[in-house]
Amino acid sequence: MGLNDSSPGAMRNGRGLSDQWAESVVVRPRTTERHITVHKKLVLGFALSILTLIIVTAVAVVLSVRYEECGTRDGPPEVGSRAAGGSARLNGSRDRATDRGEEEVQPWRTSRLPGTLRPRHYELRLAVCMDNFTFSGDVSIEIECVNATRFIVLHTDRLEVDRVSVTAEGSGGGRLTNRPGGGVMRIHRHFAFPLNQMYVVVLHRELKPMRLYRLNISFDAAIEDELLGFFRSSYTLHREKRYLAVTQFSPIHARKAFPCFDEPIYKATFSLTLRHDPQYLSLSNMPVESSVLTEEDGWVTDRFSRTPRMSTYYLAWAVCNFTYRETQTDSGVTIRLYARPDAISSGAGDYALHITKRLLGFYQDYFQVQYSLPKLDLLAVPKHPYAAMENWGLNVFVEQKILLDAEVSSSSYQMELTMVVVHEICHQWFGDLVTPVWWEDVWLKEGFAHFFEYVGTDFLFPKWNMEKQRFLTDVLHEVMLLDGLSSSHPISQEVQQATDIDRVFDWIAYKKGAALIRMLANVMGQPLFQKGLNDYLLSHMYSNAARDDLWNKLSQAMRSEGRDIDIGEMMDRWTLQMGYPVVTISKNQSEQLPTHYIIVSQEHFLYGQDPRSNNSLQWQVPLTVAVGNASMISTEKLIWINNKTEMHRIGEVHENTWLLGNINQTGYFRVNYDLQNWKLLIQQLHSNPQIISIGNRAGLIDDAFNLARAGYIPQNIPLQLIGYLPEESSFLPWHAASRVLYQLDKLLDRTDEYSLFSDYVLKQVASRYHQMGWPSPGPGNEGNILQASYQTEELQRELIMLACSFGNKQCHRQAVAYISDWISSNKNRIPPNIRDIVYCTGVSLMDEDVWEFIWMKFHSSGAVSEKKILLEALTCSDNTFLLNRLLNLSLSSDLVPEQDVIDVIIHVGRNPQGRDLAWKYFREKWDILNARYGEALFMNSKLIGGVTEFLNTEKELNELKEFIQNSGVGAGPALPRALEIVEGNVRWHRLHRRQFYQWLRKPQNSNGFNG
Repeated sequence: MGLNDSSPGAMRNGRGLSDQWAESVVVRPRTTERHITVHKKLVLGFALSILTLIIVTAVAVVLSVRYEECGTRDGPPEVGSRAAGGSARLNGSRDRATDRGEEEVQPWRTSRLPGTLRPRHYELRLAVCMDNFTFSGDVSIEIECVNATRFIVLHTDRLEVDRVSVTAEGSGGGRLTNRPGGGVMRIHRHFAFPLNQMYVVVLHRELKPMRLYRLNISFDAAIEDELLGFFRSSYTLHREKRYLAVTQFSPIHARKAFPCFDEPIYKATFSLTLRHDPQYLSLSNMPVESSVLTEEDGWVTDRFSRTPRMSTYYLAWAVCNFTYRETQTDSGVTIRLYARPDAISSGAGDYALHITKRLLGFYQDYFQVQYSLPKLDLLAVPKHPYAAMENWGLNVFVEQKILLDAEVSSSSYQMELTMVVVHEICHQWFGDLVTPVWWEDVWLKEGFAHFFEYVGTDFLFPKWNMEKQRFLTDVLHEVMLLDGLSSSHPISQEVQQATDIDRVFDWIAYKKGAALIRMLANVMGQPLFQKGLNDYLLSHMYSNAARDDLWNKLSQAMRSEGRDIDIGEMMDRWTLQMGYPVVTISKNQSEQLPTHYIIVSQEHFLYGQDPRSNNSLQWQVPLTVAVGNASMISTEKLIWINNKTEMHRIGEVHENTWLLGNINQTGYFRVNYDLQNWKLLIQQLHSNPQIISIGNRAGLIDDAFNLARAGYIPQNIPLQLIGYLPEESSFLPWHAASRVLYQLDKLLDRTDEYSLFSDYVLKQVASRYHQMGWPSPGPGNEGNILQASYQTEELQRELIMLACSFGNKQCHRQAVAYISDWISSNKNRIPPNIRDIVYCTGVSLMDEDVWEFIWMKFHSSGAVSEKKILLEALTCSDNTFLLNRLLNLSLSSDLVPEQDVIDVIIHVGRNPQGRDLAWKYFREKWDILNARYGEALFMNSKLIGGVTEFLNTEKELNELKEFIQNSGVGAGPALPRALEIVEGNVRWHRLHRRQFYQWLRKPQNSNGFNG
């Protein structure tokens, strides 16, 4: 009966057959011929039933196999595995149905890993051959099954997989066994699926939940030359070319070096073993546990200690023949800086080593969480796609962001280097220890690290006052330019495809993230902010976190002090919406209400909308307001703005009392006023600017110029406002003015009436420039960056740059004299702090011989900071032949370092004589540039933005549109943003240029006002 039950043919007419059989057997006598005939027919029917069953089963098996093969057409299956062969077999109808259901899902076809498995530990063994730039390896991954599956799906990219095997962990203390529950798993097949950079292992039977398994993969690969994955670099020592190899895995390039679950959520521990030629040393996240010299081949095998739980993109290693300097913290952490032997012997790494030791102590005190590893290495490499990478315990820096030659480096270069180191050390907590769950919240680590660049630098050098001053111009003002575009995006943005990941690493994530964190820290107050961060780090250490986890901990900290503010509700408006508001404050004009009421409104600030139709976005704005007059300013008052328009009671406001919003620019928004209040603020700046804080003076300049550019206020207001600058003695407002004037300069530098603008700027600069003068000649005379006069030095530098850039004759003569003295004496007596200005000015004014002299010095200089400014100076020439030559040499030869090529093209484009050249060159070489830099996060975006941001004619706009139409695929959001910026430039010329020049032509009185 069981056979009948299992036979489809018998099921259709089984009842008749069963009756016939019963009738013949039981009722009728068996002796007649007719009986025998009936028996023969019954036997024949039975045989046919069996044959039908066999045929149907065979057809089902064939169809099932063909279906599986069709399902893997994009990734052709390998014929089994060397470790465990794989012929198909039938495991019963129920298993087959389950398998078929999973085949239909095909998890390798989705962009994310399926989540059915979780890695616990990687045992990774690599042999690195520097002679032919290849490496081979095998990885053994201990994985935990979360949900039953026959598929192991993980990431590989450009790896040649050799052997694959899977074993089930036995129950005996984690040892592999062959008894039931353990042993080798049969592999059906394994194959690559390149579309999603995945590798698939299909098993015969399911992995069971709550069980441990071990996946073993052997592979080979090349040490690439493209700055991602495991790549090679070189340098010259004693005229000998030497090579090194180092990793760059963030965000999705660990898969280029070993098979892994390459998503941040899949944290695991790692044990790494590296074999290499003994002339090299190897580094990794953890200290070397053992080092063995093998007699057979003479190679060294270094085994590193097991790491804590971390994401794959923080694993790192390097093979090089560098030397090092070291120091040790009070808590016993060993800090080493590795670099070229000549850089180490010259002491170029000592400064970074010194501040790193202090910074580890600072962060441990601030976060109240200890640094987790026994050592921290800083590795300076000649070539790297980014300034630095925060691999846990092995931070990698490009040389020019960590090596410092005190004799030739400017204070601004030292400051930049300092902040890069501060940023990376912060990542040891925000990033390495607590990692964002997914890339949509990358700002959780990058925003914090960027914010702490300024907080940590203030700890090192309190007199610099970075967080209250330079943060405004270098972070807040800069990112607001980008975030005021309709092509901007929320700081938390959805990421689906691997190709989407690159676009979240932009200035919105870094700088807007930092600005929002600073705003939040000021709302909460320092003690509660630190308390919340401490709780957040302790709760999620060695794990992952999302933005809501941070908001919850900060809200708890607020509630602990009786302040019931829902941080999540407030901050979601800022993180999930693009852009920022312009808050307009005006005095109450209604006769029904007393004068101590003000009207406050908010709307989405945009450069390009006229009229502004998109007015749907709203924010919870923590607005601080003060009132002032000619001699005093009141204490600030915090007002929460939740609606489009609100009325608030403020201190008594008279006719000559002005209002000031966003005190010290702690908020991430612009502030506008009624025209009468603007007039009162401008009068205050001209009569007694010190009443208004340095931060707010810088903020008024930036807000006024950008509100005018976007059409919110007339063009004359910012020009009248900067008329007070001859009275300004502080660096920050000058720096804010310099930045907005630079933007205007590039809009106007090819117009017929340009001299009207340059003369007006020089008029504001002249008196303060002559008062400050030039620094004393000669390297080293300025003293070290540690000196207290940093702000004075920076102001002097800013004034010299403005004077020389806008054509001050005395400034030009001084620069030419310095260059001439250098050429004639072969001694560079130009003060390091202004070398970039002098080099550029000299190259632009002097003949071709000077360009050749600077070109020669660029090649002979050994100081990385000096090489950088010499190369940039070459782009300042007015000679288009020389500019063209430089462009061609940069891309087609080894004379210009690969990471500097983009800077060369951008700087040529900033030169009005080179703008057309750079724009044309960029379009002609786009395919080469995109192939070389397209995968390296910032680089393509930086190049596109840098080359296009100052295009401002209808012709150039049409050329950009044509370029986007023909070649815009693969550039992400950079091209739409470039198009919007150029459209805005063209629109400004059409709408505002005439009014702008018209005001400049009018005679002005001593206060900058004209009739």
